[in-house]
Amino acid sequence: MRQEEEEREGGSREKGAELYEYLETQLAKLATALNVPGMSELEQRQQDIVTEFSDLRGWEGKYKKIIDLGKELEALDDSLKSDNLKIKGCQSQVWLHASLSPEKKVIFQADSDALIVKGLVSLLLRVYSNASADEILAAEPDFVKGIGLDSHLSPSRTNGLHAMIKQIKYYAAALKALGA
Repeated sequence: MRQEEEEREGGSREKGAELYEYLETQLAKLATALNVPGMSELEQRQQDIVTEFSDLRGWEGKYKKIIDLGKELEALDDSLKSDNLKIKGCQSQVWLHASLSPEKKVIFQADSDALIVKGLVSLLLRVYSNASADEILAAEPDFVKGIGLDSHLSPSRTNGLHAMIKQIKYYAAALKALGA
């Protein structure tokens, strides 16, 4: 009897979480459709990612999309795959290079030896690359929660994702200090 109650409660919690995710997704779509005023360019980029992922069913579809993004990411030139550009704290090898455009925008290039990680870094580049240092420093990676990465990645992948975000912010701060 007790086991049946626990199974019912577990199913209810799971359905509640699915409903919450569905409503959050619909709200994100509505905000995008309405082009909510006051949304920064980086917030809009993140919203676009959330909307893109909201059309996918289940985590198998989302993982497939992330892997596909990894396959599409242009490979980093081998000359940039050096130890000083390698991100510490990632289980996989990840290289991140930053440069400054003539318009004072930070341009990121990255690569990884693991497709899922390459897909994750591809998402980060879509959000943060070609933005000013101030925009990068001000923008929190809300899309991570918006598409559910915060609760569906393994602990080591989550740590790696946070290490990549930290390195992106570090580059932005360094370039800002240099006058970007």
